[in-house]
Amino acid sequence: MTTQTPSTEAQFTPYPARLTAQLDPGLSRWLWLVKWLLALPHFVVLVLLWVGVLVVSVVAFFAILFTGRYPRPLFDFTVGVLRWSWRVDYYTYAALGTDRYPPFTLADVPDYPTHWDVSYPEQLSRGLVLVKWWLLAIPHYLILNLAGGGIRALTGLLALFAGVSLLFTGQYPRGIFDLVIGLNRWTLRVAAYAALLTDEYPPFRLDQGGEEPLAHP
Repeated sequence: MTTQTPSTEAQFTPYPARLTAQLDPGLSRWLWLVKWLLALPHFVVLVLLWVGVLVVSVVAFFAILFTGRYPRPLFDFTVGVLRWSWRVDYYTYAALGTDRYPPFTLADVPDYPTHWDVSYPEQLSRGLVLVKWWLLAIPHYLILNLAGGGIRALTGLLALFAGVSLLFTGQYPRGIFDLVIGLNRWTLRVAAYAALLTDEYPPFRLDQGGEEPLAHP
């Protein structure tokens, strides 16, 4: 009698928060020096949108607590703000991965070089909503905030190295790009979990590169 081993795919499930990114070819040598100025309109709008996210999160918290569901319009709004924020980060100093100006929209833009999305959960735990965003996520918060400035400071430093490389060589080192995307992917997974968008605990793993891993253990 032969014992069948489940296929590799059957042993894994895809993580619900997904980030993909393509490094634009022919990035400008100097544009990165002024992107902080060019992105100012986005920063102003995002401040207002994040105030909205705080309000929405409170409403969603009680909706999940009493119904086990994250209202779909509120879910789409929160995902959209995170998506918009990431596109601006990708354009500016969390990655410097594109010179294409970010669109002013919450929706996904199919031809933009980076995408972030979260699968909508039909049901969420009423109990986990009480603890996951502050207690269960603490290990990730500690890791992401190591060395003072933490991951945000590290990605900024790596992007600066990439910018200097662009300035003098016209090339964005691929190894730096893959690491930058991996660090941002980890951060966005934790953000999705803390924002109550998923009950799936973020893996403690640095998945580098522009393509999202098909699955995780």
